[in-house]
Amino acid sequence: MHAAPSLRRVAVLGATGSIGASALDVIARHPDRFRATVLAAGSQVQALLALCRTHQPDHAVIADAALYPALRDGLQQAGLATQAHAGAQALDALAASDACDTVIAAIVGAAGLSSTLAAAAAGKRILLANKESLVLAGELLMRTAQRAGAEILPIDSEHSAIFQCLRSRDASLDGAGVRRILLTASGGPFRGRTRAELAQVTPAQAVAHPKWSMGPKISVDSATLMNKGLEVIEAHHLFGIPGQRIEVLVHPQSLVHSLVEFVDGSTLAQMGLPDMRTTLAVGLAWPQRVEAGVAGLDLLAQGRLDFEAPDTDAFPCLALAWQAMAAGGTAPAILNAANEVAVSAFLQQRVSFLAIPALVANALATLPAEPADTLAVLLDADARARRLTQTAIESA
Repeated sequence: MHAAPSLRRVAVLGATGSIGASALDVIARHPDRFRATVLAAGSQVQALLALCRTHQPDHAVIADAALYPALRDGLQQAGLATQAHAGAQALDALAASDACDTVIAAIVGAAGLSSTLAAAAAGKRILLANKESLVLAGELLMRTAQRAGAEILPIDSEHSAIFQCLRSRDASLDGAGVRRILLTASGGPFRGRTRAELAQVTPAQAVAHPKWSMGPKISVDSATLMNKGLEVIEAHHLFGIPGQRIEVLVHPQSLVHSLVEFVDGSTLAQMGLPDMRTTLAVGLAWPQRVEAGVAGLDLLAQGRLDFEAPDTDAFPCLALAWQAMAAGGTAPAILNAANEVAVSAFLQQRVSFLAIPALVANALATLPAEPADTLAVLLDADARARRLTQTAIESA
């Protein structure tokens, strides 16, 4: 006889985004196992209120403090007992509080960092979708989590795949016995195009990802392959694997989510349809498996699986990420900040697609890497890279 699993109280940070929607879908399928107790959003107060009416959390947080009255009044009008909160400090406090034991960190960008660190310092189980937490502050986050006994379960499809393959070996996630990690990349919407052909691409083309439904920023990162570069840095921190043992394979079908090759010659791959609900179910229920609402993989219908090397001439962002990882310290924070500013300018049609890697390269070349011992140092590097990149865009 197995004891019934205790009810997990889940904080969904970034509840109104696509990952939040997938997470709440999985949670709602298992009311006996999971309950969304905290829902947080950036500025979409009406969408947050709609989610509160459906899921009836104990707490709702809107990051934009100006929207607090709308959230408070909306909850009262709906007759909900949900408590309203606003601002980053309230978010950090709730992520660390007894209101939850599990935190889904899905706030996009550097904005998601402090709540992730707060959850780690409080020893929570963290389902990590916020890349920036690891890229900007990987050393700091992993150290904090280790000290507090926090569990970090990645919900990116690639890192979840690596996590699942590594856990086949034993309970640990260290690199012993691992020869290399192979991260797969779809190649994005411009796979196969030359550098010259990329000069004229538009934001609308870059956002149209062939396999995944994602926000505009992540979609552009996928199109430049920066997304994969950030994932290489993440994998290095998450799994303690040196950068030279992490490789990238372009796999357009997006069915093999990543592979781990062991020293005995075995290679394990994790496969499945491209649906975030699978990795969220892994993170929520681990080490058990629960229904996620995702169909199995019909390999006969798929017919074939293709793999090719990434083209770092056409997509230099991937090489820039390797460079930043090798430099260490504040270099990944500089890479990430410059990229955020450059992508934003591209989406506003202020710079070209090929200007994105050029602006990132400029920031890395101009700002020397320093040791990244504290969050203050990292945030300072982040701010300086943003200012530098903004100035470069304005003077172009």
